This record gives sequence, structure tokens and C-alpha cells, in this order.
Amino acid sequence: MNDTTSLANDTAALRPLKVGFFETLRLVRKSYTYPLEHAQELQARFGNAVMQKMAGRTFVHLFGADAHRLALINEGQVFSNKKAWDQIIGRIFPNGLMLRDGDDHRYHRRLMQAGFKSGAMQRYMLEMEPQVQQAVANWPVSPGQPLLAFPTFKQMTLDLAATIFLGMDLGDEATRLNDAFEATVAASMPKIPLAIPGTILWRGIRAREYMCQYFRGQLAAKREGNGTDMFSLLCNATDEDGNRYTDQEVIDHMNFLMMAAHDTTTSTLTSMTYALARHPEWQQRLLEEVQSLGVEHLRYEDLDRMAQTEWVMKEALRMYPPLSTLPKYSTAPFEFEGLRIPANAIVITYPIHTHYMQEYWSEPARFDPERFSDERAEHKRDAYCWVPFSGGAHMCIGLHFAIMQIKLVMFEMLRHYQWSLPAGYDMPVQQSPISKPRDGLPVYFAPRR
Repeated sequence: MNDTTSLANDTAALRPLKVGFFETLRLVRKSYTYPLEHAQELQARFGNAVMQKMAGRTFVHLFGADAHRLALINEGQVFSNKKAWDQIIGRIFPNGLMLRDGDDHRYHRRLMQAGFKSGAMQRYMLEMEPQVQQAVANWPVSPGQPLLAFPTFKQMTLDLAATIFLGMDLGDEATRLNDAFEATVAASMPKIPLAIPGTILWRGIRAREYMCQYFRGQLAAKREGNGTDMFSLLCNATDEDGNRYTDQEVIDHMNFLMMAAHDTTTSTLTSMTYALARHPEWQQRLLEEVQSLGVEHLRYEDLDRMAQTEWVMKEALRMYPPLSTLPKYSTAPFEFEGLRIPANAIVITYPIHTHYMQEYWSEPARFDPERFSDERAEHKRDAYCWVPFSGGAHMCIGLHFAIMQIKLVMFEMLRHYQWSLPAGYDMPVQQSPISKPRDGLPVYFAPRR
């Protein structure tokens, strides 16, 4: 039996809700497979704050923009990213930037920031543009034969990440490295958290060992060279006292960056492609926007002129956020909506739930990119009602890089193809650990005349 306490309405009561074994299994299974429906059910039944005690641990689910504001601003440093994420992906991605707190996090983020400044971004754009153009033009599209969009995007974004972050062509290692990334991401939320041979966690740990070995073999050359890729920048970054990352810190950051850089972008490109196939009128609008630029090669200064493309991207991120939940760990008691929440709890907020709340969004189940226009600006009804990139000190460091890459890929896709879905198709979405289609998303691509 589990004790589930609603903290939302009558603060004096705090009566535990007894949940039977089979109901517990249902809720746990639903939390993995359908986080949106799970969050909507919990909030509807128990309110904006729900406490559960399972397997000796305390879980607190908080709902709404105020919950994001509380957890992401983290006034008083009540919440730990590290203690939460260590329990989820700590064995696979230890000491990544997202798994650090306080001064330690600020120090590592400051060193890494050099790789995301304007000069570096413009250089990345120049390097990516011909690669994206060639990759999109050479997709193996055939009349009447659907192309699986998700693995296609995944291969392309991995190749781009290798160019930008590693400064190398993966060559024969590409397939094995991609398989390793797949194994590590899958192992980040295993249903069976045991590292015994054959389990997802065991395969993930072995994949991490391979990636560490791979990056370690490149360290000496990167430290001795003067490359401008992210790997080189991390190897040679120094603070004001001349200190720099240790070998293991570089390896840990590269493991995490490579995963974050290509998995979340793949997710976003896939959901955008699906939405534009379902809504061909928007595909036509974006084509006209791209044509209005009057260029064959997208330039850095053109990115701000792709406003409608950005609306579609934001709407896709609202409906299909790559990370459906944001966990924290409470290091001290805190209050939420007048309720006192205990220390040593895993505190979970739900971007995917907030993104569908009628308090902030008109007809939230409807695809409507214009809600992000300056005239409507529904995402500004509350600063924390749209949080696909997290926020506060842990706002995604690669946010602008991701937007640049997505616009570049969409520019080339729209110029080369029009696309559609199989008749009656509805994308089956896996919402965690990364939002993606369960079937790879079959799409019919037809070359534009």
C-alpha cells in the first residue's frame, strides 16, 4: 500500500489516500508511458500538490506555472538538481552540467559558455550549412515509400554534433557511437533499475564505458591543438586563475553535451515535421517565408527573419516537449500555495502538463502557432507557462544553438520537399525519457519542382 496525500485544498486535513497495489502499478506505469495523462489525473483528483511515498522515498508532484517558478528560480537554494538527476541518470551521465548545483554549477557553466557566444555560433552556422544542405538533398526518398523521419533526423543531428562538438567526421565509428547514445538514453529511465547482464541499465553502463574510452583517446590531440570545436574549447578553457577542466570532467561534459545536443533537437525536428504534415497550410506558410528571404544559402543574419518558423517550433515544443518532467530534490522544507513540503523529497514539475493548461492557453489541444505571435503572445501570460528549455540557473545552455540548427534544417527541408502522412495516421508518442514517435514517424517526402 502507498500513502498519497493531497496537499492542495484543506491544509488541516492532510489525510493520506490509501492506494491499492494494482492502482499503484497503474499509476507507476502511467507515469512512465503517459506523463501528460498521469499529471492531469493527479492534478484533477488531488490538486496542485500531491505527495506520494513509495519504496521508502517521498515524491511530491507540483502543477502549474507557479510550481515551475518556485523550482526553477530556486530562491534560497532549496532544490538540488544533482540529487534528483543523480537518482535518474547519475550512473549514465554523471557530473554533466545539469547534474551540478550552486557554485560548482556556475563555475562549470561559465567555462562552457565560451562555446556558445556569438562568434562561435556564427562559425558553427558556416560549418553546418553545407552539411545540412547536402544531407537533406540526399535523403533516400522514393515515390510511394515513406521515410522514417526520427532516425533520419537522428543520424543527421549526430553527424552535426560530431562536426561542431567533436570537430571530426565519425566515419566507421558513427553507427557504434549512435548505438551507444541510444543505449545510454534508454538506460536513463529503466523500468528495471538493476545493472545485471541483459537489462537496459546494464547495456547503458557498457555504452557509457565505450563513450568514455572513445573521448579519452582524443584528449591529448585536443589539448595540444588549437581547434575551435566544443571538445577543443573544453580541453583548453581556463578560469581567471589558469585552472582548467580535468580529463574526466571534459569526458563527462562531452558525454552529456553530445546526448543533449542531438537527442532533444531530433525530438523537436520530428514533432515539427509531424505537425507540418498534419497542417499543410502551415507548411505552405513556412515555404513562403523561406522563399521571401531570397537566398539559396541561409545566413546567420537571416535567422531572425524566420519568425513563423519559430512560432511552429515553439508550438511543437509546447505540445511535445522533449522533457515532459523536471525533477528536483528538496534539501530543506519549503512552502507551496501555503502548504509546507518536507525536505528529502523528489519534487517533480511537469512542463507537458503546464503546456496544456487552459489557464494559460486557448484551446491547448489545438495546433495553433499564432499563439506565439507578438499580437497574441499566449506564452507571456505567465513567464513560466512555457518551459521546454527549463529555466533559471539551469536554463538550457544550448538554447540558441538548437534554434539555429532547427531553422537551418527546416529551411532546407522546405526548399527541397513537400511532405505528408499516411492516410489516417496519428503519431504514437513516447513521452519519456525523450519525446519521440514509437514507430519512427513514417513520412512521404516529394521533391519540390
